[in-house]
Amino acid sequence: MPHTRGFTILELMIAMAIFTLICGAMFGLLQLSQQKYSSETQLSGAFQETRLAIDQIVRDFNVSGYPAVSMFSKVPTDSSQYVLSPVAWDPNYPATSCLVGTAGSGTCQTPGDFDLIVETDLGNGVSWVRYQLIGTTLYRSVVGKTATGDPVNSTSTAAVRVPFLTNVMNNVMNTPSAGLLTQINATYPSMFPGGAPQPIFKYTCNTSAGPKPCPLAGSDGLPGNIRDVDINLIVMTRQPDAQTQVLKLVELDGRGHRLNPSQ
Repeated sequence: MPHTRGFTILELMIAMAIFTLICGAMFGLLQLSQQKYSSETQLSGAFQETRLAIDQIVRDFNVSGYPAVSMFSKVPTDSSQYVLSPVAWDPNYPATSCLVGTAGSGTCQTPGDFDLIVETDLGNGVSWVRYQLIGTTLYRSVVGKTATGDPVNSTSTAAVRVPFLTNVMNNVMNTPSAGLLTQINATYPSMFPGGAPQPIFKYTCNTSAGPKPCPLAGSDGLPGNIRDVDINLIVMTRQPDAQTQVLKLVELDGRGHRLNPSQ
């Protein structure tokens, strides 16, 4: 009977060591793939959510100002049945108008850099539609217009304010995390020039000399003269990059153009 020889303990240990190294390398590559997939999925999700948000804001602004009072052969006695202005304002709406404001200037509480109210008919009567950044959440409120109501007060209650887009970093200076801007500037040095907030809304007004950027002095700077709104949204993914732990942000732009020429 021929003599058979098995593996020695040393040979088995060497084989197990090689097998362990191969398995370790394979699992390491698998982990990297999972981390990359997770990061790309988060970034893609933030991009899609931001794109959809801009599309909705543009749609709401494009149809602002309908129906205008000039569309009625007989002016309704109830002013809630028509649009007073494509862009609503405060204080003292509608008795007293105000100049389109930016943060720290102008006399309007809204429209502003992070706050916009449009007045339009979405299909079930005239409504006020408000977009307002609070912290890092952009809220959307839709409230039916009332003849004696105030658009700011009516759209400010928690009952009507719905989270529309989260992790909006345009006004990162107002976030609870003091070091967040430092981290963002280190990764995206050109996103916040001079460390200043980046307005979500920038406005163009109709003037006697043609369209010009708001705010403007005098009657040219009234909210009813706004014809275009440029929208800029800077949104951060919910978690840092799984591999590098670096914050990931997307920045998208859009423009709304008021289609109603009668206002």
